[in-house]
Amino acid sequence: AQLKMLRYQLNPHFLFNTLNAISTLILDSENRTANQAVMRLSEFLRYTLDQDPMKKVTLRQEIEAMNLYLTTEKLRFGDRLKLEFSVEERALEALVPSLLLQPLIENAVKYAVSPSEQGGSIRVEGRVRGVMLELAVADDGPGLHTGSAPGAGRGVGLRNTRERLAVLYDDKHRFAALDNNQAGQLLLPEL
Repeated sequence: AQLKMLRYQLNPHFLFNTLNAISTLILDSENRTANQAVMRLSEFLRYTLDQDPMKKVTLRQEIEAMNLYLTTEKLRFGDRLKLEFSVEERALEALVPSLLLQPLIENAVKYAVSPSEQGGSIRVEGRVRGVMLELAVADDGPGLHTGSAPGAGRGVGLRNTRERLAVLYDDKHRFAALDNNQAGQLLLPEL
């Protein structure tokens, strides 16, 4: 029940941010782009509702779901949002909780891409290290705010990620929000 509650907390948070972005497109009279964003949002929400929060998905499926989310953001930011994926083939078959990367990528968009006139880049990395899966979401934004301890996790997304991992993996994982332009770094048992 706790895991389901944590997983479902993400949906309203993401939905609120995306609807604000679509509202901005409408206010800027970018109706065609807003319509495309609504269609992409619909695809992403269908995916989130179809996924059992107790079931793990392959990293390949997780990345495909993130691409649904990112195509919505790409409509909003255009060339200002640069994406790069560097994921080993073996890592693509590892199992992860569904929508694990979404809050990390959303934070990277919010804090690295959105506030900069030039935009920014987001890099997703994945590799297998022994029996562990190492994931990282990095951006070229300003890093953590001054006065924040790395990994303090004051936001809903980071806190939720931390709690989901604790429920799923107990102490057999590592999650860190780093200040060297990484939105999050995860080390999970490869299952």
